[in-house]
Amino acid sequence: MTRLVQLKKGPVRRVALVEEPHLRVLDGCASVYELAKSAILGGSQLGDLVKKRLTSERLEYDPVYSGKSEWQMLPPIDHPEEPTRCMISGTGLTHLGSARDRQSMHAVATDEMTDSMKMFQWGKDGGRPALGQIGVPPEWFYKGTGTTLRAHGQALEIPWYAEDGGEEAEIAGLYVIGPNGTPHRVGMAGGNEFSDHRFEKTNYLNLAGSKLRTCALGPELVLDPQFSSVSVQVKIEREGSILWSGTFRTGESEMCHSLRNLEHHHFKFEAHRRPGDVHVHFFGTDCLSFGAGIRLGNEDTIQVAFEGFGRPLRNVVYVSQSEAVPIEVNLLG
Repeated sequence: MTRLVQLKKGPVRRVALVEEPHLRVLDGCASVYELAKSAILGGSQLGDLVKKRLTSERLEYDPVYSGKSEWQMLPPIDHPEEPTRCMISGTGLTHLGSARDRQSMHAVATDEMTDSMKMFQWGKDGGRPALGQIGVPPEWFYKGTGTTLRAHGQALEIPWYAEDGGEEAEIAGLYVIGPNGTPHRVGMAGGNEFSDHRFEKTNYLNLAGSKLRTCALGPELVLDPQFSSVSVQVKIEREGSILWSGTFRTGESEMCHSLRNLEHHHFKFEAHRRPGDVHVHFFGTDCLSFGAGIRLGNEDTIQVAFEGFGRPLRNVVYVSQSEAVPIEVNLLG
């Protein structure tokens, strides 16, 4: 599978092809975004364009990956000119395990099914429509813009206003909108859709606010991934030891919605088809350390590894020490 990384050294940016244990630099492109736009305008396949842009320049991958090189890793896609034109969103209740966790989070003393389980059941019943048909919409949430997107090795923040922070190991679809408003899937990447589950647990209506946090993506973009059934390994490390670990499977055959249905219901909105925009859309997870009672602390490290998606994504947790201070609004009227 073709895998790409984005790199930065001072003001210089580069895109490179992963050729373990090296990275082979591409010619004439400073971003995946630029490369994708060239492929769209030229009517070519991205993989073919990558082959044409290969140079003889190689970098050792290990020092870059471990943060010991002048070259720093960037998220595998971004909007290099305007970060706010990168929308980050996601879909929940796509996996059976996520529905179980949500049910336990929001269940009350009643035999009646929660709203979360109702929506999950709708997905099981109608989330895989026949070709040419439209299925039921999934749960959808907004996470922010490219300003909240973090790369491999960067910190994920638990801000002062949060009650908690927890990992969500998910694969994300990466998209660029063409000049005529057509969405183009550039590829996929493993990610950590970091959220505040403790805040959400107080009331399921807090879901929207619990998602407005930093998140991570990478380190590698896979142009042509196998997305049927992907093995995922998650580790939480504290002071050099493994605090918690979990394994599960993700991918289209592990979900109640088809990929085509998820993409339709994201891009059916006209505002999500604005030419030149970038979209990062998380597809859900089946396993959370929060469900096992884990509460992440300052300097804990989260590692998520996706089979076939290259090297693991690692991020340290940073708990903000800022005091809770009311935000004052200045009156201009």
